[in-house]
Amino acid sequence: MESKTEYAATLTDIREAAERIAPYAHRTPIATCAAIDRRAGREVVFKCEQYQKVGAFKFRGACNAVMRLSDEAAARGVATHSSGNHAQALALAAKLRGVDAHVVMPSNAKSVKRRAVEGYGARIIECEPTLAARESTVLEVLADTGATLVPPYDHPDIIAGQGTAALELLEQVPDLDAIVAPVGGGGLVSGTALTAHGVRPSVRIFAAEPKGADDAARSKTAGELILQTGPRTIADGLLTSLGEFTWPVVRDLVERVVTVEEEEIVAAMRLAWERAKLLIEPSSATALAAVLTEEFLGLDEMSRVGVILSGGNVDLEDLPW
Repeated sequence: MESKTEYAATLTDIREAAERIAPYAHRTPIATCAAIDRRAGREVVFKCEQYQKVGAFKFRGACNAVMRLSDEAAARGVATHSSGNHAQALALAAKLRGVDAHVVMPSNAKSVKRRAVEGYGARIIECEPTLAARESTVLEVLADTGATLVPPYDHPDIIAGQGTAALELLEQVPDLDAIVAPVGGGGLVSGTALTAHGVRPSVRIFAAEPKGADDAARSKTAGELILQTGPRTIADGLLTSLGEFTWPVVRDLVERVVTVEEEEIVAAMRLAWERAKLLIEPSSATALAAVLTEEFLGLDEMSRVGVILSGGNVDLEDLPW
C-alpha cells in the first residue's frame, strides 16, 4: 500500500532500491539475546547492519544513489561530506561502479573511518569540524570536479536505499510490533518508517536520539524543524540535523523520539558487546539504550520489538570504558 501523502520515497522506490543493490549489499542477519530480552521486558530482535559492507547501513543508500546515476553523470564522479560511515559507503559504491569519489571529512573524524575511506580509494579533502565548513568545502569540490553530490541522508535515493534494511527485517520477522532506529540526519529512520507504513502499517516506529543532540526530539515536540546547534555526544554518527526530506517523515510517521543520556549509550554498547556478542558503535547503542529506558519500558502492547543496529565502526584505540 502506497501512502497518499507525498514523501521523498515510496514503497515502490524502496523495493526497486532493494533489487538495485542486491548484487552488491549484504542481506544482514538478525540476532536475539535472552539477557537483553529480560532487561527490556519484551523480545528484542536486532537487525545487524554492523555486518553490512563498510560496517554500516549507510552502504545501502550510497549504493542505490551511485548505481542510479546515468553513465554520463557517473563518469564525472561523486562527492559528499561525512564524518565517517557515509564516506566509507560512498567510496566503496563508487569503487564498485569504477568512478571517482571525493569525500570532505572534518578534521576530527575517527581515524578508523578515515583509514577505511582511504582504503576504498576515495580522495579525502579535510575541513574544519563544523557543518558550515563541510558544506562550503563540498561546494568547492563540486565546482572543481563536476561531480554529483550524494548527501549523507537528505536525498530520495538515500532514503529509499536505507529503507531496504527495514524491508528485509519485516521479511525476516513479519510479526514485529515496533521498530526502533537511531536518528541523526534521519535517513535510516525515515526509510524505516516509509517501509513499515507501506508493508505493515500497524508497526509502531520509534527514533532513538542522544540528549546531547536532540534536535529530532525538540522538532517533534514543537511540530516544526529545529536545526541542531552545538551537539555533544559520543554517538558521532548522530550529530547532524534532520533535513528537508527526512523531517516530514519523522513528523508524520514516527510515533516518538526517545532520548538517552551518554552513560546510557555507553552501558548499552557494553551490554551488546558482553552479553549479545554484538560489536556495535555508540550510534547503534543509542537505539538499544532507548529500548531499555523507563519511558520505553512503560509502553504497552509491544511484545516483539525490532532494533536496527546501524553500524559497528568503533575506534578500538578509544573505547568509552
